[in-house]
Amino acid sequence: MKIIKICLAATLLLCSSMTSALTLHEAKQQGLVGETLSGYIAPVTQTPEAIALTEKINQARKDKYKEVAAQNNVSVSDIASMTGKKLIRRAELGEYVRGINGQWLKKEGVK
Repeated sequence: MKIIKICLAATLLLCSSMTSALTLHEAKQQGLVGETLSGYIAPVTQTPEAIALTEKINQARKDKYKEVAAQNNVSVSDIASMTGKKLIRRAELGEYVRGINGQWLKKEGVK
């Protein structure tokens, strides 16, 4: 559990501090990118801006996952997977997440 908290906090901090024309939060809110179970984002729509942001964020996440994995003697894929599950659970209403079937789902609340 400690690993998950460390990884999630580091990932969120890292991603939120990145500057770009479009922030990760904005891209999620606009439905351009979404979280996946792999721990990486993916473009929901294949725009050049969404693709560029995806590449930038995913590289930063991969670097952080490697660091956390080395510190905790676990695999990078384990860290990424644990973080992916957490990020999907914490996705805000209206954001897209990719389910286990590979389909994009818009996170909705109870009415």
